[in-house]
Amino acid sequence: MADSDVPKCILKNSDTIEIAFHEKILGQLFCDGSSKEIVAMLLKESAQAGVEIYLQTPIEKIEQNATGGFRLTSARGNLTCNSLVIASGGLSIPTMGATPFGYKVAEQFGLKVWPTRAGLVPFTLQPEDKEKYSALTGIALPASAGNQRQSFEENILFTHRGLSGPAILQLSSYWQPGETIGLKLLPEIALETFLKSAQLAQPKKNLKNILAQFFPKRVLEVFISTDLLEKPLKQLAPAQIKTLAASLQNWSIKPNGTEGYRTAEVTLGGVDCAALSSKTMEVKTMPGLYFIGEVVDVSGWLGGYNFQWAWSSGWVAGQNV
Repeated sequence: MADSDVPKCILKNSDTIEIAFHEKILGQLFCDGSSKEIVAMLLKESAQAGVEIYLQTPIEKIEQNATGGFRLTSARGNLTCNSLVIASGGLSIPTMGATPFGYKVAEQFGLKVWPTRAGLVPFTLQPEDKEKYSALTGIALPASAGNQRQSFEENILFTHRGLSGPAILQLSSYWQPGETIGLKLLPEIALETFLKSAQLAQPKKNLKNILAQFFPKRVLEVFISTDLLEKPLKQLAPAQIKTLAASLQNWSIKPNGTEGYRTAEVTLGGVDCAALSSKTMEVKTMPGLYFIGEVVDVSGWLGGYNFQWAWSSGWVAGQNV
């Protein structure tokens, strides 16, 4: 493909910035190079707009001025502003600096903050299940994962602590502690029907060889007994076929919990949306104070939706400060 054929994401300001990207499954867009290109673009745009960025500068106190605007006490001294935008994010991945700062500011000014918890996060398993599935660590398979409220069909990944992968991460945002989730490996295949047809077409072939085209050996050894795997298809009764198909495509598990904020991609909960203008992100009861991004009680699916929310809410606030 010639360079001119590569799709470009073009952002225009004083200069034209072009970042080449490509589309993966489900419409997800990724940089051809690195996500650092996005960071570099944002920093360049900020510099051109005259933005000053202070790092390692804790805010010790925020006060509202009697005449309007705000006064901030920081490690660099006092700062004053007419508009204050809180874009501090949630609690996910604390090693990157995540803190409850934004929630505390909201509570200081009397805003409701919905309880927070980790979202888009891997599940951990009960000790007995963790031991049972430990041999599958590192294996990813297409699957559907769901509960009574929601289901997702994409890959799941067996980890040394539990279950991950896109379908699991998506479902975690709809899961409550103590709930059981249902799983179906290779949902695009009607396994019971396939095995019955294979039994007629290849009766002397053993079950292990038939299923090997769909499942890694380690998966078969965990879900199906060795004796059954070695049997020729002609020796399998209809009830056995039904049971073994269900063991792979209709099984359930009760997670022990999640990996928590340590690996969560998003924080559920946060500043109550009802307290903010949907057009400007300004606090309805306090002119000049804005909350944007993940600190607000808004969360999306995998695939860039949370980035889109952060940028969109930031944009509308930026048009009004």
